[in-house]
Amino acid sequence: MDDLIADFVAESREMLEALGGEIVAWEANPDDRSRLDSIFRFVHTVKGNCGFFEFPRLEALSHAAEDALADVRAGRRHADGPLVSAVLAVIDRIGEMISAIEAGEEFPAEDDSALIDALEPGAEGAAAPTAVAVADTGRSSAPRTIRLSVELLDRVMSTVSDMVLARNELARRLREAPTEVSVGGAFERLSAIIAEMRDAITRTRMQRIENLFVALPRMVRDLSAELGKQVLVDIEGGDVELDREMIEMIRDPLTHIIRNAVDHGIEPPAERLKAGKREIGLVSVSARQSGNQILIDIQDDGRGIDGKKLVAKALDVGLLERDDAARLSPREQLALIFEAGLSTASEVTAISGRGVGMDVVRSNVERIGGIVEVDSTPGEGTRMTLRVPLTLTIIPALTVSIGNQHFAIPRSAIVEIVRANGESVTLDSVGGAGVATIRGIRVPEVALSAILGLESEIPEAERNLVVLRPAGGDVYALAVDRIHDHEELVVKPAAPAVMATGLYAGTTLADDGSPILLFDPAGLAEVGGVKLEVQERSARVADGPATATAKAVSVLLFRGLDGARRALRLAVVDRIEEVPASAIKHGAGQLRVQLGEAILPLAGANGDLGKEKVRVFRLNDGAHEIGYAFREVIDLSTIDNEVIPADNPAEVSGVTLIAGEPAELVDAHWLFANHLGTSARSSDDQPICRLPSGDPWMQNMLRPIVEAVGYRVVGDEHDGDADLVITSGREDGRGKAARTIVLRSEPEAAGAKDDSIYRYDRAGLLIALKSAGGGKGK
Repeated sequence: MDDLIADFVAESREMLEALGGEIVAWEANPDDRSRLDSIFRFVHTVKGNCGFFEFPRLEALSHAAEDALADVRAGRRHADGPLVSAVLAVIDRIGEMISAIEAGEEFPAEDDSALIDALEPGAEGAAAPTAVAVADTGRSSAPRTIRLSVELLDRVMSTVSDMVLARNELARRLREAPTEVSVGGAFERLSAIIAEMRDAITRTRMQRIENLFVALPRMVRDLSAELGKQVLVDIEGGDVELDREMIEMIRDPLTHIIRNAVDHGIEPPAERLKAGKREIGLVSVSARQSGNQILIDIQDDGRGIDGKKLVAKALDVGLLERDDAARLSPREQLALIFEAGLSTASEVTAISGRGVGMDVVRSNVERIGGIVEVDSTPGEGTRMTLRVPLTLTIIPALTVSIGNQHFAIPRSAIVEIVRANGESVTLDSVGGAGVATIRGIRVPEVALSAILGLESEIPEAERNLVVLRPAGGDVYALAVDRIHDHEELVVKPAAPAVMATGLYAGTTLADDGSPILLFDPAGLAEVGGVKLEVQERSARVADGPATATAKAVSVLLFRGLDGARRALRLAVVDRIEEVPASAIKHGAGQLRVQLGEAILPLAGANGDLGKEKVRVFRLNDGAHEIGYAFREVIDLSTIDNEVIPADNPAEVSGVTLIAGEPAELVDAHWLFANHLGTSARSSDDQPICRLPSGDPWMQNMLRPIVEAVGYRVVGDEHDGDADLVITSGREDGRGKAARTIVLRSEPEAAGAKDDSIYRYDRAGLLIALKSAGGGKGK
């Protein structure tokens, strides 16, 4: 409601400002019909809005002015001086009241009857206050608003997007050519400003989702009354913001889901009482943000959905084969609710029963890059979750190419990427249609070059397969020549002739300004002849090695910098990075690589690093990361043969046959153990060493050595227990820790009983530190 009042105030202010000159001109020329019409429209609009917001005093004023002006427009009355003055006085009072509404204050405590009486024929006319009341509203402490057309915002957003592309192109050129430090600093400031501007412009398109929820209580009330039910609506998360275009696109799907919840889900009162429930049903609607998505949950406490009844209904209408029905999981059974022509309603009514609706809901939500999830327990209720992106303008995508033509694919539709000549992939042709078998699973395969009629430069067996799951369908494989990069793309509508092909979802620009078309995965499948509905309920499990493959260990087959053929367990590979050779340097006793803001130990650098780019695996054990340099990725594969272990523990744990050739297996545990060392300890596992906070030598000279051994150093202010205390005197710190090391400033000990250590006896100090730290946790 607050947003609606803010819109009312903004609209009234806008009209008041526009009327400022009109009123004065009408006073000079009361016979000017166009100015009379402008003033009449203003008081008429204010009167109508006041009735909705329950401002009776403001409504009475505007109503009286409207009646007087209506008589003038109809020719029943002449616009003389007293009437003009009375109208001016009323409009000034309206301006004062709008200012009070905006500031959240009470209306001015004056009686309006004199103003209303002055509008009557024959009245002397009220002394019109000056226009200061309207002008003073600009000094209100309440936030001011301005109305802009969506088209203007879109133009500004487009311009900012072009600035981002220009910045990316400039960044590439700066990386390729040596630049001064001052130029780099100026470019970073420019990048930050552009990013902030882009975020601000994007925010202007956002709108509170409360505007979507505001009509739901009335709809549920009317619907429940029609059905003879009692239903309460609980709404949460109205302050979540969403792209205004997205709000309009999900309005119909959300409405349909809630109507279904009231009609199908909530039971009649008698049935609810019999089931031990409250007489009043509850429909909860909540919204929350999760990353770059908005999650809208619609939950009811009704009868729920029986998956087995859905299967039986699907069998009756011929949507499902009995063999396929027996293999459906509970989640797949519930997903049948989205099938076209399937309804569990016992009779056709004006609300439901025609077998249309939920399939349209799913297709509409998935058309904008969202998904619909359903979870239900019979007798307890149903939860529908809509996952939609924050905005339609920025989409994560993968760029691919055929020949020299580049295209983009929405990342949300991509399941995985494999090579056509990989060991786990086979390509066949069945009835003239392509079929790819990926790790024992058959999926349709179509070539992008064939769909677009473009010439491919790469043989079919050497192409890359992008496995896609389009909106509302099952997976299929798209063969492309090359895979390039993941990017955040600003998507704009393509030309109508392009969109009419059904292949594209929009257009965008690459960093260099060249246009890129964004594919619609479902459109590609349709044009390519892939029948997604048939696949949704088919197992597609190939005969033979499927069971064995499921038990096999997935590995990433690659070639090291020394040319050796090696394999890493796929689970430890977080992602692949490409860094300049200058980002790899020796530091702190070993080779390290800078990846963004992180500096990681680097393994695998047993060959020529080259002078330009180096490819690096980013390995992750769940708590720590290291890098591993390599030359090229060969394929994703599995270990199906016996592994011959190495004679001695080292980087290579053994050798086995992969794709008919020997491959060395990299021991990830050995890598982490040898390249992390003590740095792998978390702060909870590190022993604690207390050093005197006020001793400069201890803090500046000794502390780095202690931390390098693996201790967490604290000062005198640390109240907890310490595993080790290092002091420069006999009394300091004694009894405050499990172990104490006393340092002396003289090389020679004071006597035979002096167990102190000379502060520059590095070997003795390290032995003492390691000995004291060895008891941690024992």
